[in-house]
Amino acid sequence: MRTNRAFLDTNVLLYTFDSSAPEKQKRAGEAIGQRATADLVVSTQVLQEFYVNATRKLRPPMSPEEASREVDALTSLEVVPSDARFVRSAIDLAQRVDLSLWDALVVRAASVAGCEVLLSEDLNAGQVIDGVRVENPFAEVGGAEGQTSA
Repeated sequence: MRTNRAFLDTNVLLYTFDSSAPEKQKRAGEAIGQRATADLVVSTQVLQEFYVNATRKLRPPMSPEEASREVDALTSLEVVPSDARFVRSAIDLAQRVDLSLWDALVVRAASVAGCEVLLSEDLNAGQVIDGVRVENPFAEVGGAEGQTSA
């Protein structure tokens, strides 16, 4: 059964902290803010990517301590874990629909969590993969602004 649950891809989370891309920062905040916290889902992969990219790609980068605190805060959301069986199912999905393994892991996590929507700028908006509809909160924002991506 699908609900109003939304899976947050790393890039959407990073943009909420990316002051070098103010319009995307605003859009990311709005996309997250219009949903109840109980309806938001991430995965262990997203937590890992967030920490690495927040401390390396954001300008200015977060300190390791600040990024660690933000990861701790994100664990208040539902977190989809990853194990060998989960990775195997993502590999099968990646091969079946021609996705990168990293994108397939995100899509699979969203599907396993029963999410209706995957908020991401990395996939084709409107596309339905593994029962999850991709929504790009930045679709109308110019591509020249900001450089955050995961």
